[in-house]
Amino acid sequence: MFTRDEAKRFVPRGDGDPHHDVVLAWELLYRLEPGLYDRLARAERLHPGIAGWLPCDVDRIAEVGAGTGRLTMELVKHGRRLVAVEPALPLRRILRRKLAAAGYGDRAQVVHGFFDQLPLPDDSAGLVAACSAFTPAPGHGGEAGLAEMERVCRPGGCVAIIWPNHLDWLAARGYRYVSFPGPMSVEFGSYQEAVELAQIFYPGAAREVRRRGSPSVPFEILGINPPRDLAFKVLPG
Repeated sequence: MFTRDEAKRFVPRGDGDPHHDVVLAWELLYRLEPGLYDRLARAERLHPGIAGWLPCDVDRIAEVGAGTGRLTMELVKHGRRLVAVEPALPLRRILRRKLAAAGYGDRAQVVHGFFDQLPLPDDSAGLVAACSAFTPAPGHGGEAGLAEMERVCRPGGCVAIIWPNHLDWLAARGYRYVSFPGPMSVEFGSYQEAVELAQIFYPGAAREVRRRGSPSVPFEILGINPPRDLAFKVLPG
């Protein structure tokens, strides 16, 4: 299931229980059911203010933990070249297909890598971003991952953590916070999909999702923070 490098990060003792280890549960999902994860990511759309805030006409952009392209498909419009780093092979395959189908295959490269070992040169990107992937936990970033993102970012460039958690942790490391207002909903492809995915990912809200009878479900009903915010740092020039 995992490569040797992945096993070192996600099951360092050689075992693990996804019922009690959230990071492990998600990593297994990415590899066992990548299409299911992609359906969820497509429904949990980012606030449009995020795209408007991101810098445009960037020579080179690096994204870390790109997944199946929740942010990538927007980022690629903001730069001349984009490198998307994603450790899970099944997610990389989906993302490559999406980029090719959208006509971005010549501007975007999808590569294997981890937060703490980015396969990118120093000072090589004007924007380095991660969306719903970075956490203070070592397996999903941590101190080493943040240092790597800043290493790759050129002087005067921006490191952006989109849909962050642990804002105090990032603030203590010099990151500022931006949030965009307005109501937000998870936009499932159909009511049937809303019920199906709620039963899997939001079981506590599944009854209410069924009762509403709509493919559009406000984030507050699901009990999660909407993807409306980001933390960022502009590196000294």
